[in-house]
Order: sequence, then C-alpha cells, then structure tokens
Amino acid sequence: MYNHIGVVATCSIWGFYTNLLTHFLPAMANKLINRSYIKQPLLLFFSTFLLLAANGQNPGYTHPPLTDKWDDYQQQVKKDSTKKMIELKTLIPGVIYDLRYASKNNFMKRVMYPVNTRLTYLRLPAAQALQKVQQDLNKKGYGLKIYDAYRPYAVTVKFWELVKDERYVANPSRGSGHNRGVAVDLTLVNLQTGKELDMGTGFDNFSDTAHHTFTNLSKEIQQNRELLKSTMSKYGFTPYTDEWWHYSIPNSGKFEILDIDFKKLKKDL
Repeated sequence: MYNHIGVVATCSIWGFYTNLLTHFLPAMANKLINRSYIKQPLLLFFSTFLLLAANGQNPGYTHPPLTDKWDDYQQQVKKDSTKKMIELKTLIPGVIYDLRYASKNNFMKRVMYPVNTRLTYLRLPAAQALQKVQQDLNKKGYGLKIYDAYRPYAVTVKFWELVKDERYVANPSRGSGHNRGVAVDLTLVNLQTGKELDMGTGFDNFSDTAHHTFTNLSKEIQQNRELLKSTMSKYGFTPYTDEWWHYSIPNSGKFEILDIDFKKLKKDL
C-alpha cells in the first residue's frame, strides 16, 4: 500500500514538473520576452532555468537490462545452475568478512548497504574458484578477507548519484562485475595473527600506488601482492589493473545484472 501511494505521488509530482517545464514556463516566457523592455534579461533567465531543469532530469546514464524480480532470478537459475548466488561462508567457512559498504568505513564515509548487512554472495563458479583459492592459501598460513562481492544494481545507482565519476564508481549504464555477482574485493590475512598483510595501500585507495603496475614498493609488499595475484589467477580470476584488491571471473556477460536485495538471497540459503 505504502509503495503504491509513493509511486502514485512520485508520478503526480513528475507530471506536474513535466507540464511546468514543457508547457507553462515556455508559454509564459514567450509572452514576457515579447515586451522589449524586459526581453534580454528574461530571455537569459528562462534559458538558464530550462537548461538547469533539463539537466536535473538527466541522470547521466541509461538503465541496462537487469533482473530485479525474484521469480525471474529463480527461472534463470533453473535453466543454468551456474547462475545461482552462493553465500560465501556456506562454501568457505574460514573466510573473514569486512564488508566496507555495510559500514561507514569506506571512501564514501556512509553506509551504502542496508543496515545489518552481514552476508555476501557470488555466482556459483566464482564462489567455487574462491574456495580453491582459500584452500591453497591455508596451506601456506594465509586466508582471505572479503571487502565486497555481489552489489545490487540499486547501490551502483546510489554511488553514481553521489559521485558521477567513472574513475571511482561504475557507470550504471553498463552495470558492473559486482552487479553480476562475478567480482570480489579482497585481501590476505595471516592465519596466526589474524592481521591483514601489508599491500601498500588500504582498500579503495585511488592513487597510482594501488595499481598492479606500481613497483615503488618494499619487497615485502610486492611479495604480498604477488601472492594474492598469482593465487587468484591460478584459479581463474582476472585482476583489475588499477586496484590490487579487485578480481573477477571471465565471461561475465553470461550473467545478468542483478538488483535482488540481500534479504531475498538470504531466504534461499
């Protein structure tokens, strides 16, 4: 009931402003600017106003095809079991979570996920590959800590509305590997101490120092990055050049962009 009223109210408000912008204001402008003594000031005013209003209606992206209904997602999984979303701790019990966008400890300095988000997901092939990575690392005394994995499309839109800069956030027009459930942000921890290995920068550092090609680092940091990169690559993950923490599996296009919230995915556990 509430959602229906909200949609109706939004549509009514949108209709009012659309009518205002497309009919009333242009008509009033035409009448007024014909009066010579106010022609130039009003022409400038209305031109500026209409331009700003038009820009305000343009979100700067187009919505791609996406799956936002639970029944549609279930049908996709029924046809292709590799599209199933897996909660990572159900497959990798020892993995550690530090879900940055579920807290204010991120570059946005605000909570981007729903309150009390404590679970994270990947598509079945990505989750199975990550399980192998964890098993391999455990033999060497290390383990994985997850910063982020699946990200609902609506959150990507929220990022874009706040930043609108592709250097820092994904353009919603294309979605992202996180939206498709095939990308993960992570680091390494020492199993004995529980501490993260030094990677030279923290998570979501947008300087050149975070790039895989950056080499002005201590030998220890280079070895830590190489351990993560080589192990992830061994099991089929591809690194993202500009972020030492970001990896994804190939052929992401076969997986739909999802806008299924965490609560619905949790019910499927």
